[in-house]
Amino acid sequence: MVDLLPYNTFGIRAAARDLLHIRSDQQLLEFLQSNCEPVFILGGGSNILLTRDVDAVVLHNEIKGIEVLSESDETTLVRAGGGEVWHEFVEWAISHNLGGVENLSLIPGTVGAAPIQNIGAYGAELKDVFHSLEAVNLEDKKPAVFSKNQCEFGYRESYFKKAGKGKFFITSVTFALQKIPVINANYGDIRKILTDRGVSHPNIKDVSDAVIEIRRSKLPDPKLLGNAGSFFKNPEISAEIFSVFSEKYPEAPHYHLENGDVKIPAGWLIEQSGWKGRRFGDAGCHEKQALVLVNYGNATGQEIVDLAIRIQQDVKEKFGILLSPEVNWI
Repeated sequence: MVDLLPYNTFGIRAAARDLLHIRSDQQLLEFLQSNCEPVFILGGGSNILLTRDVDAVVLHNEIKGIEVLSESDETTLVRAGGGEVWHEFVEWAISHNLGGVENLSLIPGTVGAAPIQNIGAYGAELKDVFHSLEAVNLEDKKPAVFSKNQCEFGYRESYFKKAGKGKFFITSVTFALQKIPVINANYGDIRKILTDRGVSHPNIKDVSDAVIEIRRSKLPDPKLLGNAGSFFKNPEISAEIFSVFSEKYPEAPHYHLENGDVKIPAGWLIEQSGWKGRRFGDAGCHEKQALVLVNYGNATGQEIVDLAIRIQQDVKEKFGILLSPEVNWI
């Protein structure tokens, strides 16, 4: 058995049957051809909550490499290995003055895990710069290529969290990055930081630095306090439901979406329900950001789940809105 404590940012103790460090497509294919045991894919372990031991061979994605595939007048196609650390890829893009991922700075995890979650933050989502990905089908043990449409991206959703869940090992992702970056600095906190710094015409490095400052001020470092970042998705409700909601809670922050729905910050709902800073044993709701559930040291995965369910129930009772988890738990 292998201890998975070093491989999940929640700092949960769980064991696996075995663990294999995958560093190339060929190594993966050779293993799959000779293996008869069940497998479980693990990237950076930053969006998973282990509630039990894993009765499988864990495949840890460590496929590295970043390369430029082609260029046009407007975009550069860049392929990155699925085991690349996401923020290091963002730093690479910024160092080459390629835009589109700067608003996604400091998001934990790997490049290979990013499309699964369709990671997003501060007005940007991975799908905005996604071109394609390469994967290995764990069932027929053959390589596969997915286009943007085939990935079925949604809000923190993709094909790989639905029908394709657990069926593919993502070996690389190709991005269409902007050669002439389009600056997205309209998010309130970003604009405020840039203004405070006297930056009136920000570049992608300025935006990235602002995002990093915001994230570090609000989110605990997993190396110091076990967590997986935002635990719940921000709920999206219809305009009709929001009309009733806003009459009762006119002070609630909200964002109107292109499809007519309205997004309500989950952190605000949780805080208004009295959960911010509450702790039960070593499982708690972070004192600075209610959207983050934390492990103060020795919480079990099930204790974190129990806390999440209690929060869901209270928010549903108070606001009539059911929060959906962003973190995957097994």
